[in-house]
Amino acid sequence: MSFLDALPERYRLILCDVWGVIHDGRRLYPGAAERLRQWQAQGRCVILVTNAPRPADAVESYLERVGMADRAWDAVASSGEAGITALEKLGRPVGFVGTGMDREILEARGIAVDESGVADHVVCTGFADKQERVEDYGDDLRAMERRGATLHCLNPDRVVVYGGALYPCAGALADAYEAIGGTVRWYGKPYPAIYQYALAQGGEPAPGEVLAIGDSIQTDMAGAHAMGFDTVFVRGGIHAEDDIAALAAEHGLSDWTPVAIVDSIG
Repeated sequence: MSFLDALPERYRLILCDVWGVIHDGRRLYPGAAERLRQWQAQGRCVILVTNAPRPADAVESYLERVGMADRAWDAVASSGEAGITALEKLGRPVGFVGTGMDREILEARGIAVDESGVADHVVCTGFADKQERVEDYGDDLRAMERRGATLHCLNPDRVVVYGGALYPCAGALADAYEAIGGTVRWYGKPYPAIYQYALAQGGEPAPGEVLAIGDSIQTDMAGAHAMGFDTVFVRGGIHAEDDIAALAAEHGLSDWTPVAIVDSIG
């Protein structure tokens, strides 16, 4: 029997990662939807906490497209929503790096895109279509740093599993920008704001009543551990081939011990 089959009653709030835990970008993982519904049927609150650079409604629509036939969660906390809210407060046009779809989502929320190439704030949701290597952005990043631009990273993930293969995410570009001295504002895991939002949605339980589930050491596990939550690590995701102990130590998690390590939540 898996640890997830009989969770202790004290976990009344489940914070579950999405990409790499519930789906791989193309399809749901076997048993994932059923697991979420099981926890809801037990009276637990299930909140999806994701570094998707999109608002909650777009995350929910994507889940429908990959096969989630009905709602098996109580709320969504996304880095995209947090970032868009901050950009709305900024109140000025911003430069943009990402896909055409993500640009449409931003513009639908009233975020104007500055096409001049000299914006002092640039939002990054990921890699642009047909430019999928960090090296492709070297000149742009150096130009941004010279003019003192702030990069708003709406997805702190460095890589994602898509259809069984690894692809770079916005966090990889943000790392490259910081490495040359650029200023980055990060939204999402492992930063506290997204967890504080999720706790508010879940009724403000004590840390001991929260269980966080994810497949990334750098974001999911580091963020939840810093908040004092118990964690379940899904090793079948982006770290399937990694030395977990060494990776945890690299990210300052030498004292991190998950309550369970599983291949999947199904």
